[in-house]
Amino acid sequence: SKPLVRACISLILVLTVSSAIFSRKRSSKSRYNPPYRFILKKISFPVEKAERPNSLSVPAAGESGLWTTRGEAEVKLRMGDSGLSAEPPVTIHQVFTSAVKRFGDYTALSWKDGQQLKRLNYREYYQTCRTAAKSFLKLGLERCHGVGILGFNSAEWFISDIGAILAGGFAVGIYTTNSPEACQYVAENCKANIIVVENHKQLQKILQVEDQLPHLKAIVQYKDALKEKRPNLYSWAEFMELGQNEPDAPLDAIISSQKPNQCCTLIYTSGTTGQPKGVMLSHDNLMWTALSTISHVRLADATVSQEVVVSYLPLSHIAAQMVDMWITMRVGGLTHFAQPDALKGSLVNTMKEVRPTAFMGVPRVWEKMQERMKAVGAKSSAVRRKVAAWAKDVGLHNNMARMNQYVPVMAEYLSKKLVFKKVRKALGLDRCTKCYTGAAPITKDTLEFFLSLDIPLYELYGMSESSGPHTISIPEAFKLTSCGVALPGCKTKLHNPDEDGVGEICFWGRHVFMGYLNMPEKTEEALDSEGWLHSGDLGKQDQNGFLFITGRIKELIITAGGENIPPVPIEDAVKEAVPLISNAMLIGDKRKFLSMLLTIKSNLNAESGEPEDEMTPEAIEFCRRLGSKATRVSEITGSQDRAVYAAIQEGINRVNEKSASNAQRIQKWTVLGRDFSITSGELGPTMKLKRPEALKIYKEEIEEFYKELCFPALLYLNTRLTLFLFIVTWNAFLAGLCKRKKKTSVFKE
Repeated sequence: SKPLVRACISLILVLTVSSAIFSRKRSSKSRYNPPYRFILKKISFPVEKAERPNSLSVPAAGESGLWTTRGEAEVKLRMGDSGLSAEPPVTIHQVFTSAVKRFGDYTALSWKDGQQLKRLNYREYYQTCRTAAKSFLKLGLERCHGVGILGFNSAEWFISDIGAILAGGFAVGIYTTNSPEACQYVAENCKANIIVVENHKQLQKILQVEDQLPHLKAIVQYKDALKEKRPNLYSWAEFMELGQNEPDAPLDAIISSQKPNQCCTLIYTSGTTGQPKGVMLSHDNLMWTALSTISHVRLADATVSQEVVVSYLPLSHIAAQMVDMWITMRVGGLTHFAQPDALKGSLVNTMKEVRPTAFMGVPRVWEKMQERMKAVGAKSSAVRRKVAAWAKDVGLHNNMARMNQYVPVMAEYLSKKLVFKKVRKALGLDRCTKCYTGAAPITKDTLEFFLSLDIPLYELYGMSESSGPHTISIPEAFKLTSCGVALPGCKTKLHNPDEDGVGEICFWGRHVFMGYLNMPEKTEEALDSEGWLHSGDLGKQDQNGFLFITGRIKELIITAGGENIPPVPIEDAVKEAVPLISNAMLIGDKRKFLSMLLTIKSNLNAESGEPEDEMTPEAIEFCRRLGSKATRVSEITGSQDRAVYAAIQEGINRVNEKSASNAQRIQKWTVLGRDFSITSGELGPTMKLKRPEALKIYKEEIEEFYKELCFPALLYLNTRLTLFLFIVTWNAFLAGLCKRKKKTSVFKE
């Protein structure tokens, strides 16, 4: 009969949809969290051309005098009428000569050569930079052409950088992780006449693309003996010899012609959102930003107490340059160079030897310290663990009270004596009064962990285009998860704020860059008609001017339903809920639901820095508590370890329960076979996630999330509604059967 046929068709349809929803047949590594609590009105379909802008809509800048894209041009400085913004502009040479007069005999640079400690005082440092500048001129460095520097942090790096500036060229750092093609792009873009490389490995990158660099005149290798002799290839000693007997007059003429509003340095963006751009920074950008930062964080100069920093972050990044080179120069500080394997494990040993007074770490460095301390703590006796737990409670309570302007009341002296001093000494931070984090988002869990150890991490926020910092937290102005308040002489505004006060963060001040080299369109995207720098970041300010970052416009996930979702808070929540997770990457742009790529915490190879299969002690301990015997990542992913996968799902469920909307729930996830790393391409030089690259690398895994779906719109149905439809269909089937046989008693049963 027709009712029976209709009932059968309905039953088949419902069973098909139910099968798609409840099917356990998944890819070898993926898991599925069924969408629930959805109702019919939430069904939505793809929005045409759901694209995110580089910046919120702003009026075009035009040539206002505040910016340029020509290397030889000058710009109008954003001078103020009073305070720091009204300070007279100066060149790098003027600041350097002033430092030599005030701190000439103070040690400026130090490093370990084998077991021998070597030093340069400020007077020697300056003279060496002048010699390097004359050598560059001898090799044919032209005005406003680049000197590329490709290598790990060293005295030679600093000398090459400043020597290039004094000689009228552009100092151009190149990331050591760059491929030969990426090196070629930077060198060609800045018209590099000379490239300084660290060793034979980096030399080979340049030699591979040498024929594509028409402006290149010479290559200098500053570490190790040359393995081959080639025309225009020099060792460091040979290079320095070139300028030893050169007259001072030509160099002095170039130096005297330099102006504070002219470009001296190019910082190339890491390319996390596209092709690298050459950020043009002037003498005033660098020197004024250093001065403002010094004033804000209240650094004393060397005649009172010498600041000591450890240089290990990539110097091609503005954060490292500002801290290690320019701020230390202005206060007569000492910069000690870490070993090249610093991020592979030797950094802590260097820290304990040098005992810095200030330390800048990217979030990944602090996270690694946290993992190591937890692993050590897990092996301690029960009594030690109880004492440490008590002290951490005291530390967190007291520091939170101090942050909220209350007087600490708990036993601070005893906790410092028993725990905190020992922890600081073990980390090499016993003299350090200023610990900073920046360059990437940091989790609240890590901030609270160090706060409980009486090591407050002061967040700073900025970008290459703002010469480094724009806001910095300080002891007197500190709030957890806030990046602090703006530097003296700098202004912040929020462009197009929503009802929650969240808008695009914009900067104003003498730290704002000159423009992108030879990229007028990109420059106009970044600077509006009034000269405000549009960061592309979203944030809000409280009534006291504290800035909170909520996301990045380019990173916003716009779902197929048109909902804007910032990924970082969700990713951080998952990592906090499941301590086993090292990296989490949210997926869902132009998709019907959210999914996530997960990696497990694993040890790093001491030589290559690559993540290994063996898990960290903390991760192994976490597995043991779950009842899992896994010690390797492959043991978890290969067999889909039941206990571990269940714990991950439980953590994701807890995150989903706190989500602001159904669209922000994670529906599927997968555990990858290895952690993200710089060398494999998922992370940038400062350990920041390179989302576009990761999307390419894991394209197959991502497509696996979405390819199994049948009747996509019906997947949004509530599971209870699906069950209800099944019951109705089954009753309809029975009713049709009864009608056909005229046996109403069957239906009643």
